[in-house]
Amino acid sequence: MNTPQPIPFAPEGPQPLVREIASGAAYPVDHLGPLRAAVEAVQARTQAPVAIPAASALTVASLAVQGFADVETLGGARPLSLFALTIARSGERKSSCDAPLMAALRDHEREQSRARADAVTCWQNTHALWKGERDRILGKIRNGGSEIRTAAQADLKALGGEPSAPLSQDRTVTEPTFEGLTKLFAEGQPSLGIFSDEGGQFLGGHAMNRDNRTKTLAAFNDLWQGNPIRRTRAGDGHAVFFGRRLAVHLMVQPSVAYDFLADAMTVDTGFLPRFLVCEPPSTIGTRLYREVDMACQAIGQFECRLRKILNAPMPLMDDNQSLDPRGLKLSMEAKFRLIEFANEVEVAQAPGRDFDSISGYASKAAEQAARISGVLTLWSHLDAKEVSATTMVHGIELARYYLSEALRLTAAARVSPQIRKAEKLRKWLIEECEYDHVTVRDMMRFGPSGMRERPQIKESAGVLEQHGWLIRLPEGTTIRGSARKECWRICRSG
Repeated sequence: MNTPQPIPFAPEGPQPLVREIASGAAYPVDHLGPLRAAVEAVQARTQAPVAIPAASALTVASLAVQGFADVETLGGARPLSLFALTIARSGERKSSCDAPLMAALRDHEREQSRARADAVTCWQNTHALWKGERDRILGKIRNGGSEIRTAAQADLKALGGEPSAPLSQDRTVTEPTFEGLTKLFAEGQPSLGIFSDEGGQFLGGHAMNRDNRTKTLAAFNDLWQGNPIRRTRAGDGHAVFFGRRLAVHLMVQPSVAYDFLADAMTVDTGFLPRFLVCEPPSTIGTRLYREVDMACQAIGQFECRLRKILNAPMPLMDDNQSLDPRGLKLSMEAKFRLIEFANEVEVAQAPGRDFDSISGYASKAAEQAARISGVLTLWSHLDAKEVSATTMVHGIELARYYLSEALRLTAAARVSPQIRKAEKLRKWLIEECEYDHVTVRDMMRFGPSGMRERPQIKESAGVLEQHGWLIRLPEGTTIRGSARKECWRICRSG
């Protein structure tokens, strides 16, 4: 039998599978303005990367204030709706960051739900009386003479239309389809949020499957832009819903996020460039136990402010269901700062410059800055008339951070899934594997999570072999007391 020979590799040692992705910039927590204290308190409590509670606070604040005003941008008035995509592996305490910042919102939803239950009972009684009276009048129209029918028709007109059911009081959903979201906008509140610490369920769910993806992406783009929702369905006819707003925060695992970031459709349609994207450095392994103040004043103040805004009546049109937000102007100095930033980013989009490869994200950076500054402004003063220069600087620096993250992560997402899996296996072999020689069975049993199938392991091992990280040993080599049909030596001198 021919003994398999090791695949040759460069004399300088194993070759890297992927170009090293630079670490992200530190989160500009100083520019969170009125949200800073609560974010730092949650970070201190959880010891998670500060970018996670920061994104939660920004999007929760966006949900709270987006119904009250549209902010002035260099392209016209735009909603205060923010979309965020936070990439973090399992164990980064995403839920623990989200919970305290969402607590007042959850309490508000429960309180409103209980109040609605009483209103539904009242409506059911009113509706039953209305229906009984309507049936009685219709009976006269069907069976009576001409004079009776004429009088009955007048009674029917006087009876009026069918009593409307009380609106749903839900303000958040986790993984809706486009139809489900549209229905909630039709039967519920005009300002909604999609919040999920398992965002992969939404990105990989029914709304984003092959049949629904195009319309879902288009619908989200329209909502971010403040356009009306248009729905045409067999049986229901055509409906248009004006004055609706949507905030989004999805927390996703890296494997899901990179596939999504590499999807040409999500980028080319402008869907992903509307998101504030980040993947903060992990803190796992550094979060040693320490006593913390669980009744933190800053978090309590955040909850109190959120509750106050949620209880404030949103401005509505005559239909009492469509938002009628006022305009939020920029001060002269704030507009000047925004123009400077927009010009800076525009120049950097020229061929060969820093943002050439992410023009979709870069072209929206100035608008993101205006939106963020508007959210911070209304969070501080719900009746504010304009954005100050100081707050605009906050918005610009936060938008700059998310733009730098988009550049960094887009480069990482260009790596093929095959190479990404091989790199995951390589890191486990180099950093965690206790053996110097391994078999497929070793890698299946003890290797990285999500890689437990033989074909997947063999494919990744083959890639590592080609790059010199695994050196194939002759068939029959004895490893840990047994002759092995297929085994490798790990080369750790990369």
